[in-house]
Amino acid sequence: MPAYLLLLVAVLSRLLPHPGWWNFTAVGGVLLYFGARRPWREMLAPLAALVATDCFLTLSVYHFSFHWQGYVTTWAWYLAAMALGRILLKSRTSLSRVAAGALLGPTSFFVVSNYAVWASGWIYPRTLVGLAACYAAAVPFYRNDLLSTALVAGLAFGVPVLVRRMSAARTREALATK
Repeated sequence: MPAYLLLLVAVLSRLLPHPGWWNFTAVGGVLLYFGARRPWREMLAPLAALVATDCFLTLSVYHFSFHWQGYVTTWAWYLAAMALGRILLKSRTSLSRVAAGALLGPTSFFVVSNYAVWASGWIYPRTLVGLAACYAAAVPFYRNDLLSTALVAGLAFGVPVLVRRMSAARTREALATK
């Protein structure tokens, strides 16, 4: 159930109005968590929710025409982020593994999505200068994605550990006073 509640948070973090400079979304951290905690057969639920969110935002909020070909890279990355969570965090969850996921997730999205934008030729010329300009323009978004993914993944994986430790400490105290 927590994975599905976090999925709702991820969708709402994209839909609710927020300042453009903030660019905080819970998507990366939630996909890592979902991949680590839910079976493969459930991976279509977050994919469908995020695809629907992309469609809604494109058509209703940004008022652009929707071309699914422009989203294939993003949708493939959604699946890859869940696979990363599964591979990295399913069998053993540690601070270093969560940190690695929080770094690898946004970094892979930055590299792949910006390369796809450059390769499309819609905005940047297909030259090395155009490639450099594309990546340079995306650095502020990358920074915010790193921060939001680290925060969400840290909370999603850390809060349950903290609750278990506090509960165990209370149990030890209760047993010691008997």
